[in-house]
Order: sequence, then structure tokens, then C-alpha cells
Amino acid sequence: MTDTLRLTWDAPATLWEEATPLGNGRIGAMAFGGPGGRYQLNDSTVWSGSPDGPARALQNVRARGAGPERLAEVRAALASGDVRLAEDLLMAFEGPYSQEFLPLADLHVRIDGIEADPETPARILDLDTATLSETLRIPGGGLTRRSWVSAPAQALIIELTSDVEFDTVVELSTPLRGRLVDSPDALLLDVQAPVDGAPLHEESVDPPLRYAQDDADFDAYAAVAVALNSDGEVRRSDDRVVVRKARRLLIALSTSSRAGSWWADADGDWRTASREAIRDSARERADAVAQRDVQDLLAEHVADRRHVTRARFAIGSRREGTWSVDRDVLRGSDPLLRATVAAEYGMYLLASSSRAGSPAANLQGIWNDQLQPAWSSNYTININTEMNYWSAPVLLSPDAFEPLLALVEHLAGTGTDVAHELYGARGWVAHHNSDVWGWSLPVGDGHGAASWAIWMMGGVWLTHNLWDAYEFSGDRDLLRERIWPVMRGAVEFCLDWLVADADGVLHTSPSTAPENSYVAADGLPTALGLTATSDLALIGALFERALVAIDDLEIDDALEAEVREALAALTPLQVGSDGRLLEWSAEVEEHEPLHRHLSPVVGLYPLDTVTPEGTPELFDASVRLIDARGPGAMGWSWAWKIALRARARQGDVAASLLEEALTPFDGDATRHGPVDGSEWGGLLPNLFSTHPPFQIDGNLGFPAAIAEMLVQSHGGRVHLLPALPRSWRLGDVHGIAVRPGLVLDLSWSDGQMASAALHNHGSEDRTVLVTLADSESIVDVAAGSTADIGLALASDATPVAQDDRRAR
Repeated sequence: MTDTLRLTWDAPATLWEEATPLGNGRIGAMAFGGPGGRYQLNDSTVWSGSPDGPARALQNVRARGAGPERLAEVRAALASGDVRLAEDLLMAFEGPYSQEFLPLADLHVRIDGIEADPETPARILDLDTATLSETLRIPGGGLTRRSWVSAPAQALIIELTSDVEFDTVVELSTPLRGRLVDSPDALLLDVQAPVDGAPLHEESVDPPLRYAQDDADFDAYAAVAVALNSDGEVRRSDDRVVVRKARRLLIALSTSSRAGSWWADADGDWRTASREAIRDSARERADAVAQRDVQDLLAEHVADRRHVTRARFAIGSRREGTWSVDRDVLRGSDPLLRATVAAEYGMYLLASSSRAGSPAANLQGIWNDQLQPAWSSNYTININTEMNYWSAPVLLSPDAFEPLLALVEHLAGTGTDVAHELYGARGWVAHHNSDVWGWSLPVGDGHGAASWAIWMMGGVWLTHNLWDAYEFSGDRDLLRERIWPVMRGAVEFCLDWLVADADGVLHTSPSTAPENSYVAADGLPTALGLTATSDLALIGALFERALVAIDDLEIDDALEAEVREALAALTPLQVGSDGRLLEWSAEVEEHEPLHRHLSPVVGLYPLDTVTPEGTPELFDASVRLIDARGPGAMGWSWAWKIALRARARQGDVAASLLEEALTPFDGDATRHGPVDGSEWGGLLPNLFSTHPPFQIDGNLGFPAAIAEMLVQSHGGRVHLLPALPRSWRLGDVHGIAVRPGLVLDLSWSDGQMASAALHNHGSEDRTVLVTLADSESIVDVAAGSTADIGLALASDATPVAQDDRRAR
């Protein structure tokens, strides 16, 4: 296939950070290649912990004195200016920690006498077909190994073909507790996951991973099955399968787990299913795949991936082709190719780590080889999980977005009890961290810093991701049936969480700006005491969007009057004496002036409540704050800053930040770099974005940020090329979603738009205001039709009245 984008590596991987990621949302594989043929494996449902963990932790926190009465004491302490007392009182609200995403197994496909073919790259990853190919030499001939993880087949598939006979040894093991089960010509692995896990930074917890006793309520069991089909001799020998005199070998690996059954149907029979039944599920799936025609399996997989990743980026003149990761991307001289690869690789990773029916992509997607991964490889919901999914609605990928919606629905369930028990509030709440079990409590175990542990806006921010899915798709059924129910609960919580001062103005207490601090009156840093700007931006936008939802759904909801009253009384955002948007509701001495987190300007991006047309003063103040924060710090911070600069219509600055973010990281990828950003990350040899260590949010944030440079559709208009860098002289993008429910194809040359078309695949007629430089036009796109935007702009460059600018 010649019309695809292919990335190559010259040698097999020796380190995990050099391996090639493959995945189908459920099964993640890091392929090392070479003679060892190692595939390090994850299953997105295999975490430490248990379904009842959040409920048990809530009971313990309540028993320690947390609750509405203690909250009143905290608020009284803050009102009197006693920040330190408030900090001490809040420690009672901290539960332990969210759980760990864990490695599952290692598969080795060892081939005797293998050596690299000097005429071809060691590994070739085709981003468009999501397949990994290797061309190898064995005595007397050549061998091809092709690997992919299929969503339709729910299996890792490895195909080996040769023009001469070869011998192979297939081995399977686990870093967790496990054992191989007797089977004549296959490999079956029983795995026991821990029922509790402490994060790496909690060194006092011993042992860090705790396994259940035999009489435990939850059997944290998982199974891995490997089936083979070959024209050679296949036999089981001790803990391995030996294949001799083969010219063709097909290997299928599938997984199953009790946690996966729980995720798919929490009200089902996952408790009573036997280990044999769970194991049989994996084995039957692997057996069925191994018996199928390999070309049918591949065609099915490629068609599925093209359905999931329908968008296409080509910045500059080079996209299709074979590009060396080291020479062309990491150390190459073409920044436009690098930008193209960043966007396409981010799409590839999203489709590989997030698919309907499986849990959401976590801090490392679905790839982790550590028993105690950095930050538990959990869901960090004060930016990172949100960033993982910024691009999904833009890339027109509802299948990849579905796991986030399911996660928020889980959180709304557990968070309802937390909101009521801890805060006496309606609705639901989530804080800083979560996991596959829907953890919604604060974390910290009674000694976590308030700057990151005490933050009540996690659920609110995630709800905005869901709203994006509605706006980009225009799907009212999705809004009515799934988004509005959880959105309404978030609104209820915010209404009860807000506190009125003596003048009736509403603010939040306690409040923190995620992970940041200011200098208190005693000269020491604190996170508490003042209403954070991000609270106000998130809550204000939630209220405004709730009113739009009520209107769009044409429902009569008693909540509407409460929302309108609260919105009118909400504390306005504040601008400081230096013209910057304030991070807190008063001017204070900043503890970290260059802090990596951009929460005060969340209204600029990813929200759309701050715009140059609608709120020019706040827009200018937001840009001043971004200026003061300086350039990048680590992957996710870079991605956010690029998107913010795009919203500020500063294309050249955005491109410069992107170049920073895409530089190779040559340091120790396993070392935990300081969070102040003094040791900047960049890209690892396999193009993973790193803090360090690796976090996938940067990779997944890049496509959203790059798309924002090329088209914006917030604020009731479709703005073409709003932040096109001068160096991006030509390019095209296809299949990019724009609000409300339209799809854009766009090309440009010599810095000018060459062509653009809006497609309406829905059943409702749409009308949008389209802007390009100084030209604008109202464009009607009938259901099932396409509108040529170039013709529309050429025929109608008349300024449009502001009242007509709401997209319909």
C-alpha cells in the first residue's frame, strides 16, 4: 500500500520507550521486534482495586469526621482568614488514593537464527492501517512478521510468513501473580491482580501492592489466551509452545477479566462468573481468530480503523510515504512534516487506546510496564484526562469518545454519594483523581497538599468535554439520553456548592487553582482562601450551557430558574493592575509565576466564554497571563499552550511552541522530572510525549491544538485559518468536525485558502457564519448536502450583524 503514512525505526527496541505501541482500546501491546519478538501487554480493565473500593473509602472518610458539619468549620476558618486551620480541617476529607493501572503479561515470539535485513527498516508502523511490519533474515531466506491489534476480532494478531522453513518458540508470562494452565497446543495464563495499590510516591506503604485472600469478596482475576495456526509442527513443551518447520504461523492473543465484565455491565453476573468461564471467554476468542483467514482479519481491521480515524492532516507537501522516526521526524529539517506526524500519530494513539466498550484512555493510554507507574497511570481529571479527549469530537470519532462518556457516567454514580455525604449537596462531584472503579473522593490519605487533593471541579470540567461531543455532532438524542442527565447533576452540585457573601455575590469555598499556590500572609505558600478563577469559569460556562441544553431539548426544567439566578450573581472574573487575568479573586504574590497549569484561562480554551469579539477585555487579559507564563514545560502543558495561542490567533507563536514540544528528549526517560518544568520533556524514541516520564496527554492534545490553528468553530462562527503560521505555506485537512454537526475539508496554498467545503451528513439543515480573514458570509448547508465555502465567501463578503452570528 503506497498511499499511507508509515513510520520506521532502524533497529529493534531495547527499551520500553523505544517499542512501538499497538492497541484496540482493550488490548495494548508494545512491540519490540527483533529476534526476541517481545510484546509487552496491557488490558485496559486490569487495575488494582475493586468495584466497592470507592464506597468503602467514603465510609471511612465519614467516620474520620468529614461531612457537612466539618465543611461549615472549614468555611468559617477561611472567612476569618485562618488558612492553616482550614487546611488542617480539610485533611479529614481525604480518602486514600485512586488505584493503579497495571501491566498484564509479556508475550515472546522467539525465532532461531534471525537477523535484521540491512536493506529494510527493522520496524515499519503504518499509521493509516495500524499495522506493524518487520522484514527479517533467517538462514536460507527471508521472514516477514506483521502485527496488529484488532477491535473487531478483540485480539492481538501476529502473522509470520517465510519462503523457507523456520522454528519459533512462543512464551507467555506475567509480572503479576499468575500461572500457566495445562493445554496441549496453546498457552493459557491465569492472572491475579492486586486489590489495592499505593502510588509510587507513597513510600511508607508496604507492600505497595496488596493481593486478596482466598475468601475475598472480589476475585480480581484475568486471563490471557494464545492460540496458534501453522503449517508446521506445533506442540506444548513445559511453559512454552514450540513451532518447528513452519513457513506460515498465525498467533492470536486475547484477554478477559472480571473487571472487564463489571465495566461492561455493573448490574450483570460478573460476581458469580467462574474463573473457568472468564478463561474460556479469552480462549474461545483466540481460537476463533486463529482459525480465520488472515487476509480477512486484516481487511476487517483496516476497514474498522478507517471508520474510527476519518480525519486526515497534511501540513506541507509530505504526508504519504515512509519516514524515519529518527532522521525525518525527531531530527529532521522539515517542521511541517513533524506537525503532520504529530497530528496523525495523536489520532493513531487515540484510536488505539480508546474504543467503545472499554475503559477510557488513562494517563498512559493503555500502555504501561510498571507495577507502580508514575501517578498510578490513573485518570488525572484536573487537565490530563480532559486533554486526552479534546480531539475526539474534532476528529469526528464518537467510537473513541464513548469510553469517556462511560467513565463520567460511572463518576456520576459514585460521586452522587460523595456530594451528599461530604458536602450535603445535590448532584454529583469528582475531584483530582479517578480510576476504572469511578473513584470520586479527594485523595491524599490525610496528608495530601490542598493544591492538588482538594479540588471539587473535576466532574464539572469533564462535563464540558461531553458538551463538546454534543456541539460538534449536533446529536440531540445523545444530549437528551446521556449527556444531559450527568450534566444536570453537575449543575445541581455547583448550585449547592456556591456560597453567597454579604452582598449576595456567589463564590466557591474552599477553592483551589489546580496544583498552584500563592504566598499567604504568613509568608508561606497556600492554595486555599480565595475563589479560583477556574472555578468561576467552569461553573459559569456550565450554567450557560445548561440553559442552552434546556432550550435545545425543549424541556420544562425547574432547575432553569435556579441557574439563571445563580448565573446573574456569580462573581465576575477579575483583571489585575498589570492587565493580566487574575488566577484568584484578589491580587496576591505568586508562588510559581511560571506555573505549568493554565487553569485561569480555561475560558479561552477549551471553553469558548472568552473571545476577542464577545469579551475583548478578558481576552486581552488572558493573553497577557499566557505571555507571563512563558513557553512550554512538558508535553501536556505545551499542547495546552499551543491551543491557547491558536485561540489567541497567534499562529507563529503556536508553531514555535509545537516545535519545542516535538524536539527529541535525550535524557533519562524513566526518571521523574521536576513538576516545575525546569527539565523539559519532548518526544521519546517511539514518539511518546514525556514529562518525563511518559504521559500520553501531550500526544493526544497535539491533534486538537493543530486543528485549532486551522479551523475554529466556537462563538457561533466557523473561522477558517484563524492561526495559520507563516511557515505553513500549504497543506490540507479533511474530515474535521465543526460546530454544529458539520464536517470540513480545507486546503490552502501560499498562505491563502485554496478550497473549502462543509458537509452536512445529518438530518437537520444547518446555517453557520463562516469567517476568513476580513471576509465573512452566512452559509446554509442543507441536510445531506455540501456547501462550497469558497464560492460563498466570494459572493457575500458583507459584514454580518452580530445578532445573526449564532450558528443554527
